[in-house]
Amino acid sequence: QVQLVESGGGLVQAGGSLRLSCAASGNIVSINAMGWYRQAPGKQRELVAAIVSGETTNYADSVKGRFTIARDNTKNTVYLQMNSLKPEDTGVYYCNAYIWPRGLGYSDYWGQGTQVTVSS
Repeated sequence: QVQLVESGGGLVQAGGSLRLSCAASGNIVSINAMGWYRQAPGKQRELVAAIVSGETTNYADSVKGRFTIARDNTKNTVYLQMNSLKPEDTGVYYCNAYIWPRGLGYSDYWGQGTQVTVSS
């Protein structure tokens, strides 16, 4: 069974930094894309950043220049370094990965979410 476990959320003042981590575990053959989404209260879940196996990255316009996504393929882990945080970055951040588990086909997997709160 594949699991994604997130860590690193919390409360920070505007202008501060946080680093999120997400580790995938289980009987995994391969991981294609990994990414982070967030959902603010009353809003739809949106893509924040994604990275595919070839290290190609994609960012939401609102976080470009402030957030950096990276992955460690040896640890099946994706990171999100968030700098210059703004109150509008507040929300629940979800890890997502497109994973090929042994004996099955590629599927989307989600973490449980981690709260990020940025105070003004």
